[in-house]
Amino acid sequence: MRIGYPCINRTVECQGDKTFRLKNYSEKRLIETVKNNLECLEKILEYNRKNQILFFRISSDIVPFASHPICEFDWQGHFSEDFRSIGRFVKKFNMRISMHPDQFIVLNSKRSEVVENSVRELVYHAEIMDAMELDIEQKIQLHIGGMYGDKTASKARFVKRYVELPEEVKKWLVLENDDRIYNIEDCLDVSGRTGVPVLFDYFHDNMNPSEIELSETFKLVKKTWKAKDGLPMVDYSSQRKKDKSKSHAESIDLRDFRRFLDDSRPHDMDVMLEIKDKEKSALKAVRLARKDSRFLING
Repeated sequence: MRIGYPCINRTVECQGDKTFRLKNYSEKRLIETVKNNLECLEKILEYNRKNQILFFRISSDIVPFASHPICEFDWQGHFSEDFRSIGRFVKKFNMRISMHPDQFIVLNSKRSEVVENSVRELVYHAEIMDAMELDIEQKIQLHIGGMYGDKTASKARFVKRYVELPEEVKKWLVLENDDRIYNIEDCLDVSGRTGVPVLFDYFHDNMNPSEIELSETFKLVKKTWKAKDGLPMVDYSSQRKKDKSKSHAESIDLRDFRRFLDDSRPHDMDVMLEIKDKEKSALKAVRLARKDSRFLING
């Protein structure tokens, strides 16, 4: 079991998701921004390694406008050694990374331009993984999308679009249950028709539950992951206290996290903490999880 957090580290003095406005695009601005983002990512990963935080979600903004037609620059070639160096670091210290494209990725949209943009964005994310020369235990997670008044038809449309994706994209993808429309049962259904692994979001399951018991959910989700995909990934958070909205907690509730660890036994997994104070909660979770026999200690 590895524990991690997404995209931003507020302790390390750098910003690894810098971007700029489209109207200000230039190759010079792009090179400067990507250079900054990669240097910051290296610092964050080093901080994580020192603190036994071996799971990290990389920002989608690492190469701004990479999927936009305006970007004709060969960023893969220009930064090839930088990406390979990061990939070597990840492999050397048995770390794991993931990515999560923004919510505008909607493969089951009825609008062709939305689908085309979504595919381009997924191709870009796959190119990031390829540039780091990583194996497919690293994953890119996405949601089924909208319902458009007919959940059955919308799931079928997702299946069709998924099957049509390039193989170099599909190999990285995992499917996550959401907090409003498609619960874990829907994701397992789509997984059965596509073979895509299912990433279980514990918080979303509390907001949008299925009729499957939690212990059974862990069993069924695990079956969707092949050996080459690595351990199942799970997103964890609790609800913000005294808040009836679907907001993630500001800081980890260790009592709830301990209960989550207990409920998930004996299943092993890598846990992404979607909690707003990022590495601060990850440090607390690592200290707690050290008592768990599943926890991976590096070095």
